[in-house]
Amino acid sequence: MGMPADVPVIDLMMNIPGSDNRSWYEFMMPMFLDEDSRNFSKIPVEYMFRNVPDAGRQDDYIAYTVQLMDQHNIGSAMLGIDGPAGTNADAIRRYPDRFFASYGANPNNGMDEVRTIARLHRDHNLKAVTGFPSGLCPQVPINDKKWYPIYAKCVELDIPICMCAGVPGPRLPMAPQKVELIDEVCWFFPELKFVIRHGAEPWEELAVKLMLKYKNLYYMTSGFAPKYYPKAIIDYANSRGRRKIMYAGYFPMGLSLERIFSELPTVPFSDQVWPLFLRDNARAVFALT
Repeated sequence: MGMPADVPVIDLMMNIPGSDNRSWYEFMMPMFLDEDSRNFSKIPVEYMFRNVPDAGRQDDYIAYTVQLMDQHNIGSAMLGIDGPAGTNADAIRRYPDRFFASYGANPNNGMDEVRTIARLHRDHNLKAVTGFPSGLCPQVPINDKKWYPIYAKCVELDIPICMCAGVPGPRLPMAPQKVELIDEVCWFFPELKFVIRHGAEPWEELAVKLMLKYKNLYYMTSGFAPKYYPKAIIDYANSRGRRKIMYAGYFPMGLSLERIFSELPTVPFSDQVWPLFLRDNARAVFALT
């Protein structure tokens, strides 16, 4: 049967395009970029992705994004926010059945960041916290104790932490994102729902070993065109890991929805894996209705 056409997809990584929205790199690395770099068009993503999406000029970027979602059967998508302002926050207010919120945390802010997470969870129904260890300034490795209060707050709120792991695409040192660092975190926080973001390459086989070891460790496919999904991840999903692997795109930061959904049907998932991968696993891990 292959990829089903009747399963509304949950996309675990999306952004609303548009000039009034902070670029994804600024959102993830607010302390890393200098004033001359605070523009997505100046970040050289082309060396990582071909045909980077260009939304052009739209009267309503939110409605434009929803229209694209409808074309590709995306039922809902996770957007990053840092408060009530911004295009992503507006999208969630306008379409609460189509979008839900995450927050990109910076553990260098100490307990202020923990309080921010609690406030966003209370006021905006925050569904996840995200992290980019290599993109912070100073960098904060996955197992650094600066993250521990944030991990503890995620356990308390029963929301996942979605952490970039593996060699980062941007030209940044990779050491903070070595997959082996996840082992200590999952051991110390067995209740923490930890979702590996951005591939875990070249340590994807180690990521599979850790997912076998820890029941609350998961993986999303963000940042990768489907034709490049790691074989170890596909094989794991088709065997013992069918409830561990979740779909995430990368629109508009590097991949178009047209490209993603033209390539997705070629991924050799088994028939029983497809609905879990596209929707059901995300529903369970992120407590979505």
